[in-house]
Amino acid sequence: MVKNLITGITGFVGSHLAEYLLNENEKVCGTYRWRSPRDNIKNIEGRLNLVPCELRDYASVLDCVENIKPDVIYHLAAQSYVKDSYGQAASTIETNVIGTINLLDVIKRLKKKDGYNPIIHICSSSEVYGQPLESEIPIKETNPLRPASPYALSKVGEDMAGLQYFLTDGLKTIRTRMFTHTGPRRGEVFVVSAFAKQIAQIEKGLQESIIKVGNLDSVRTFSDVRDAVRAYYLLVNKCEPGEVYNIGGNETMRVGDMLDRLIKFSNLKKIDILEDPNLIRPADVTLQIPCVDKFEKATGWRPEIPFSKTLRDTLDYWREKV
Repeated sequence: MVKNLITGITGFVGSHLAEYLLNENEKVCGTYRWRSPRDNIKNIEGRLNLVPCELRDYASVLDCVENIKPDVIYHLAAQSYVKDSYGQAASTIETNVIGTINLLDVIKRLKKKDGYNPIIHICSSSEVYGQPLESEIPIKETNPLRPASPYALSKVGEDMAGLQYFLTDGLKTIRTRMFTHTGPRRGEVFVVSAFAKQIAQIEKGLQESIIKVGNLDSVRTFSDVRDAVRAYYLLVNKCEPGEVYNIGGNETMRVGDMLDRLIKFSNLKKIDILEDPNLIRPADVTLQIPCVDKFEKATGWRPEIPFSKTLRDTLDYWREKV
């Protein structure tokens, strides 16, 4: 039985990936911090091997990996909120870059000791591309990297660390640059969940009939988290170490158009839209459309879940939460 380690298993993507791997009859271990909420894994926690681990602490990472010796590591743990990264740049860099280097250095150490060399999925982000030129759409893996936030900068560092340890130490790292993905359990600070939560609160009379928004003109290609974790599973089974792959959906639209679609799934007759300056990024990335030909050719993966289902499921999730 394949033994997997998911860093950040209690998070949005980590919890969905854990469910997927369990359904594939694989063993699932996961790292968590003592203060990590476990709501996302409450239905499967009894089937998981949870290990306390602080990625910024080398000894903690060494103890975790040496005791588990997973066949596959899905490295998902990160400070992932772009807006907060502007005010917490050093913390974001430390968590995402130093945490990744600690993990890779532990594998390097164990490889030298006894040949241990698992497959390591390094989860980078489409944010590394920053704002592309219109002539560069759709964005390929060879596109220049133009990070426009401390978060994006941290993901460039994480991405390049994965490449460097492959080149210099022979670690079996495979990097992904995932484009916008969402679904049930997504944190409320991310755009689809932010809108869905507000709609659910308005439906229950917990909020005025006003939705606060950021930049509605940003163009995104959306995908469902359940398609994303299926892609990650195919990645570690079919893709080549040392390579980087874009992964993304096939439904592209303005954020404002996405909001319109989401509102149509509600029972509300009238909603006012209010732009909140606090939701505008200092340097916004407004055009993110991926070319996923390389990944589709390597794995045969294609998105299967319609975005309409993603929106409905996300709204229903927040209706139960609020």
